[in-house]
Amino acid sequence: MAGGGRVLYVVACGGYPAQRLPEFVAHAQAAGWTVCAVATPSATRFVDVARLAEVTGYPVRSEYKRPGEPDVLPPPDAVVVAPATFNTINKIVTGISDTLALGLVNEALGAGLPIVLAPYPNSALAGHPAYAASVATLREWGARLVFGEPGDPRGGADQAGRENTVFPWAGLKAVIETL
Repeated sequence: MAGGGRVLYVVACGGYPAQRLPEFVAHAQAAGWTVCAVATPSATRFVDVARLAEVTGYPVRSEYKRPGEPDVLPPPDAVVVAPATFNTINKIVTGISDTLALGLVNEALGAGLPIVLAPYPNSALAGHPAYAASVATLREWGARLVFGEPGDPRGGADQAGRENTVFPWAGLKAVIETL
């Protein structure tokens, strides 16, 4: 476990980019962050939970703890949501906390912590009116959003509508260095 005094929660949603979280965690640690990973239940199918726990030095949380149980993670100073799904983006704006990941992001918003989201919906969902409104609201609330770039080398293998988008790992790395 590397890092420093500042604690970064990396919240993973279900999507293929979550497979690369260990690389992002290593970069954040090199930038001085102590990193803790939180996964939505769907994300646990995309991430190597054991590897993330090994890299961070903390268990990967995906469920709420029982009342009275001590928290195994230190409190965050900032939160990154990567990838941020259509569902998660919209639920955050409506204040839904039906998963630990959403609850922690909503708490961070309420506490005024820096929040960075990397939305990754397919093009059909990105065109939904609720999504556009949610993105605008998150920006109004001070969240930073980092979007993908053209040129996906996978050729859109997992979902139509993502043929030309690369997940913005480089942009996320640059942003966490400024927090």
